[in-house]
Amino acid sequence: MQSENYKFTIVNADTVDFDVRKQMSEIFSEGFSQWLVFFSKDKNKIAKAFAHMFVLNQFYVAIANNNKIAGMTACTNGADRSVRLNKKELRKHLGLFKGSMAGLFLKKEFEAPFEEFPPNTGSIEFVGTASEFRGQGVASQIIKHIIENTPYIDYVIEEVADTNTSAMNLYNKLGFEEYKRKPLPEIRAKKIGINNFLSLKYVKK
Repeated sequence: MQSENYKFTIVNADTVDFDVRKQMSEIFSEGFSQWLVFFSKDKNKIAKAFAHMFVLNQFYVAIANNNKIAGMTACTNGADRSVRLNKKELRKHLGLFKGSMAGLFLKKEFEAPFEEFPPNTGSIEFVGTASEFRGQGVASQIIKHIIENTPYIDYVIEEVADTNTSAMNLYNKLGFEEYKRKPLPEIRAKKIGINNFLSLKYVKK
C-alpha cells in the first residue's frame, strides 16, 4: 500500500521495480559509518560490503523523483530479522580479517533475537535518510506510514544514543516515549561519547 498525500512515495522495498540495495547501502553507510570505522573509514567500501544484507520485505523506502531512495526504515515482528550478514560478501569487500570480524561481531549485534519480545509489537529499525533529502521529513513520513499500515498495537525503537538529539526530537514528535535506558560502562562511554542507550515505545491510540 502506498501512502497518499505524502511528499514521497512510501512502499515496501521488495515491491520496487528497480534495484534498491545500492542506494539503501549508501544511506546505511552514511548514517551508521561512525559505528563501523574499525572495519573501514571508506564509506563507499562500507556501502558495497553491506549492500547484500537487507531483507527487503522487512524494509520500507521513501521514493523521490527519478527513482531516488530518500530514506529507509525496517519494521519487524521482533522474531524475523531485517538484515542477514554474509561473511563471504564482507570478506570480499573488507578483506579476510576485517570481513571475518564484521561477520562475527556484527552478526551478534544485528541478528541477535530479542529477549521476551512483547506480542503485537513492531520493532522499528535502521532508520536512515539520504544526505540530499535530510531536513525534509523523510523519516517521519516513513514511520507514520508504518504505524498506519501495519497491524501492531505497540512499536519500539531500541538503543537510541542519548546524544542523538535530532533522532530523539523526531521520535518524541511522533509520540514515542522512553521506557528504558541502558547505561554504558564509563570507559566505553568516554570512548564513544554516549552515556546511555534509550529504548522508546509508541502505543497506537
